[in-house]
This record gives sequence, C-alpha cells and structure tokens, in this order.
Amino acid sequence: MLSGPPVSSTLRSDELLDRFLCASGRQQRSLVAALEARAGELIPLIIGRLAEMDPRSDSWSAGFLVQLLLQGASPEQEQAFWQRYPQGWLEARSGAGLDYTSLQHHLMDQQFEAADRLTSEHLRQLAGSEALRRGYVYFSEVPAMPAKDLESLDRLWVVYSRGRFGFSVQGRLLLACGSQWERLWPRLGWKQAGVWTRYPRSFDWTIEAPEGHMPLINQLRGVRLMDALLTHPGLAPRWQPQQEPVRG
Repeated sequence: MLSGPPVSSTLRSDELLDRFLCASGRQQRSLVAALEARAGELIPLIIGRLAEMDPRSDSWSAGFLVQLLLQGASPEQEQAFWQRYPQGWLEARSGAGLDYTSLQHHLMDQQFEAADRLTSEHLRQLAGSEALRRGYVYFSEVPAMPAKDLESLDRLWVVYSRGRFGFSVQGRLLLACGSQWERLWPRLGWKQAGVWTRYPRSFDWTIEAPEGHMPLINQLRGVRLMDALLTHPGLAPRWQPQQEPVRG
C-alpha cells in the first residue's frame, strides 16, 4: 500500500512554521529537513517570527531559523536582519564586560572550529591575566568566573547547534554515562579505542559531530577543569536534575 506525501509537504509555509515552533524537541528535529527543503518560502516569514521569540531563552528552534535565514536570504533580507540584530539574535550577557558578538556570528555561520577557539579565549579572559599569559585555565580559577558569562557561553552553543553542543549537553551526557568520565570521552568523540582524538584535524567541526562534541575542554590535564566548569553555579542548574524541596 502506497503512503501519501508527508504531512509537512501539504502545509502552507506559515502552517509549517507554526507546527515547527509549537512542536516538542523531538518533533522539531523531525521537521528540520522539511524546513530546509522549503527555505525559500519560509525566509520572508522568519524575521517576523524571531521578533516574537524570547532572545533570553535556550530555544534552538530560533537559532535554527536564524541559520536558515542567513543561508538563503536575499541581500535585502540579510540587511534587514542585521539592522534589527547587529550583535546576533540571542541576548548574551556578560558580568565581566566581554563582548560575545564574534562568537555568536561564528556559531550562526556554523563555523564551529573558529567558535571553539574563541570560546577557549573567552574562558581565559574570564579566568584572568595569568590564564591569558600561560594560555590555558586552571580548575582553581573557575569558581571566580561570573555565572552570567558561563551561562551565556552555554546558551550560545545550545541555541546555534540544534541543542547538540554546549557545556550543559556534556553535563547531561555525563549523567547518562553514570557520572563515569571514561565512558563520557568516547560518547563525545574525544577518545577512541583508548586514544585521545588529535586536535584539531581529527575533530568533526560540523553539525553532524557526536552530541556534546563541542566546545572542547582539554582533558590531557585530567578532569578537574571540566568538573569545575560543569559544577559552577552558572552551569550546574542547566543540566543537573532539580530536586524537589523537602516538605515538613
């Protein structure tokens, strides 16, 4: 028995966009290909829909629409977007006075390797002058980092990766691995057959990379830096299960 065309192909462009934005995360992922196939119809609608969405949220659907727009917009449509969102759609706040515009632009363009390098630079900036001088961050420097900044870095990665990359994604995967670090590294694609993945050429800098593959945290010095980041108050609530308050 022959099946009919997929439901998404029978919807008007505005109906398809509505269905995508109202769907669950899993359903949204199943509609990505349909939206990409009909990008030309959807692009004129996207800027208006973005204006209705919360730029302080973790909505990867908004990030995906931004990327869809920029990949196929006419010069006039692209100019209209940048006039409205010169720093990028997402509101990325900083308690340290850092500007995350360049990072957001790299992520919007899916230039993940450049975004990863810039994320490492921002972490060194947050750690202070000594970290900038030596070129890497000590785990003991993490607690003093502003929570607002670590949250912004994570949100930028989550929003512009369809929810696949980010510190909080790595934290959830650690939980799924029973909090066993050695089980996490292969899951992230950072270690294969007991050998650390060679940086940068052996890493996958595309949206098809293993979930949690980015941003990279150098594990050659052990797990203490990553543990300090994931348990920081700016990140821990974003991936750790929230306990119900004890009632007397």
